[in-house]
Amino acid sequence: MRKIIFAINISTDGYCGHEGMTPSEDVHKYFTKLLQDAGLILYGRTTYELMVPYWPEIAKNQSESEITNEFARVFDSLDKVLFSTTSEKPQDQNTKLLRGNLIEEAIALKEKPGKDIFAGSLSIASQLSKHDLIDEYRFVIHPVVVGRGPKLFDTVKLSESHYLELVGSETFSSGVVVLHYKKLT
Repeated sequence: MRKIIFAINISTDGYCGHEGMTPSEDVHKYFTKLLQDAGLILYGRTTYELMVPYWPEIAKNQSESEITNEFARVFDSLDKVLFSTTSEKPQDQNTKLLRGNLIEEAIALKEKPGKDIFAGSLSIASQLSKHDLIDEYRFVIHPVVVGRGPKLFDTVKLSESHYLELVGSETFSSGVVVLHYKKLT
């Protein structure tokens, strides 16, 4: 069975927006390695529209640093599922639009053979967490206090706590700390 993994950039005060957080080359390299093990990314509309067409354009134009361009190429090559009731047509040829039940679809996708599945947005991750469907969490904590932005459980509240096991951690020269957890079974 495939794993669902949620990896997110987060400020030290718990915000998950991109305000005030500038990913270092180490962060792009880290996310590139993660995505190389992925077969699919699940998105809600808001985050999808932040990522696409931005990263496919970088992949096409190769207009950033070598490490950032590699991230863009890996991202662009992956299949994506967009869960949305308002989107008409995905902007990316590797994207499938679904309007069905996220939880049912996620369970079905986990049972299919293939590489790991990534939850690519807060809305998707919080809904999957509520139903205990996320197998691993990767919190990429940036050394900044931003005081504003979205948080993981802004719109969905857990009915019970989910205890995690620390699998590992990394500290980058930029001061970014990565905490890797898996759910307790």
